[in-house]
Amino acid sequence: MAIRQRAPIISLVCAVACLLFVALLWETSDKWRKGVLSAVMLLVTAAAVMSRLNYFEWMFHPVDAAKFEAESSSKLDAKEMILAVRYGDDARAYPISQMAYHHILNDVVGGVPIAVTY
Repeated sequence: MAIRQRAPIISLVCAVACLLFVALLWETSDKWRKGVLSAVMLLVTAAAVMSRLNYFEWMFHPVDAAKFEAESSSKLDAKEMILAVRYGDDARAYPISQMAYHHILNDVVGGVPIAVTY
């Protein structure tokens, strides 16, 4: 985690150092070497940008509005595992198969906002 927290600043410092190195070599390079330097700079820039993005947001899309069905109209298999929450007279069940993909869901149960996670 310590490396992950410092990755953006480390990648920025490395990208700037690489840019300075490429600038020093640019004037004395022929066309072939300028092409290689451009490719290296493109890769370094892409790595610096990627270290600042949260790619988990791309993989796990949030559930904008959860839809619930009555137990009698549910099409879940009898062996399907669920997460169940009850607060007062209100109850919710969240299929593990869906929670495993999304990992978190904001909901209101019994008038209380909750964050369901798996």
